[in-house]
Amino acid sequence: MSTPAASSAAPSGAKALTALILSVLSYSLVQTMLVPTLSVLQADLHTSAVGASWAVLSSTLLASAVLTPVLSRLGDSHGRRRVLMITLAVHLAGNIGAGLAWNVGSLIAFRAVQGVSLALLPLSLGLIREVLPPHRRAFGLGLTSGLVAGAAGAGLLLGGLIVDHVSWRWLFVAGAGLTSLALGAVARHVPGGGATVRAPLDLPGAGLLGLTLVCVLLALTEGPSWGWLSLRVLALFAGAVVCGGLFLGWERRSAHPLIDPALLLGRPIAAAHMGAFLLGATQFVFYVLVPKLAELPAGPPAQAARPVAHGFGASVTVAGLILVPGTLLGLAASSATGWVERGLGRRGPLALGLAVSAVGGASMAVFHAREWQAVAAYAVIGTGFGWAMAALPRLIHDVAPPDAIATANGINTVARTVGGAVGSQLAAALLASRTPPGTALPADPGFTYAFWTATAIAATGALYSSLAARSSADEAKSAGEVRSETYANTEAGKA
Repeated sequence: MSTPAASSAAPSGAKALTALILSVLSYSLVQTMLVPTLSVLQADLHTSAVGASWAVLSSTLLASAVLTPVLSRLGDSHGRRRVLMITLAVHLAGNIGAGLAWNVGSLIAFRAVQGVSLALLPLSLGLIREVLPPHRRAFGLGLTSGLVAGAAGAGLLLGGLIVDHVSWRWLFVAGAGLTSLALGAVARHVPGGGATVRAPLDLPGAGLLGLTLVCVLLALTEGPSWGWLSLRVLALFAGAVVCGGLFLGWERRSAHPLIDPALLLGRPIAAAHMGAFLLGATQFVFYVLVPKLAELPAGPPAQAARPVAHGFGASVTVAGLILVPGTLLGLAASSATGWVERGLGRRGPLALGLAVSAVGGASMAVFHAREWQAVAAYAVIGTGFGWAMAALPRLIHDVAPPDAIATANGINTVARTVGGAVGSQLAAALLASRTPPGTALPADPGFTYAFWTATAIAATGALYSSLAARSSADEAKSAGEVRSETYANTEAGKA
């Protein structure tokens, strides 16, 4: 007997795909919608800039990095739909609690609960194989992953509109509404899925991986305030190395590993993870700096004793609008990734996307004195992001076994998240290094150097992905020659 969810799903899987897209948007939109609230939260909750940063970004970042691999693994072993619905329910509770937060401590706690939401992406990408017919899977993967990059500009715009006109608490009301809609759509339209191979959760492996990621991300988050060469930061990085080594050693010996080491270090999939890391670092340099540049005063203050950068004097809402054309072009590019694949091969869209982002980044580094220049440059950058984001889950689906799709996508998502943490801190550090004493405004070379740095990261990723694609092609050719030789020898033996 078919389940209600299965019977309501259309043969094309359109309703199920819509439900999964809503799930992903309930994570990605809320994350960027909150960015404009930093100064507002600081004043409204009577907290410091550090407290506001923990409420908006840091607590969720740490929790999501730890929970995403665990939830992805549970999805593969206990049913992706079931774990997706539980994750949506917890995310909904976090939204409601955050909207009712009474002080910064409670908001930080509820935002940590919302850290489960990052797992919505790999769980949804894993379900696409189950709910879509084969000929529509590539389109579904490209569109769903492309929306993550697209939501950055849309989230900043929506967040700016809400913050400019009503209370920041309405951001969580909007998030709760979208999450409720996604939960209902998944319950109604996403089928229960096929059989799973149940395995006990590797708690020691989960603990070691969690410690590794917490050490890395806490060092990146607190490095600017503690000092990059401080004992605490160096100890955290050393702890990450030790815990990471212990994690890999444990996973190789475990009968039921949390993550098969091949999903981390296997040659084809490691290239996808490295691409995700470099893409995340590139993305967050622009996500942080383009709105900041737009919101700077349109001219240097009269009392400024030294040359400082000046921007467009834009509101938060207008700053978000600058990213919208790039967002729309990125969505179009992600939906058309299949055309690029037919001409350049499976790894072509990732290399092309990073290369196009590098071209746009170079343009931004040279020309960013006017609004139209920033809009035009980010339109190119966003197009590249669309191709690269759409390429990653397709590469994962090509090489990961069917019973570990969500786990592999979870690792890839965490790799991009860690890259994003590196990129955002790199952008902040470059600006801080070019901020003249006696002023809070950075000098223009800070933006220029940061944009050139992001360009170099994207270009490195494009080169690395191109070499990985050539290596994969050579391996496939060699494997084909071996199979042909084996077949020829077998036929000769028969004769």
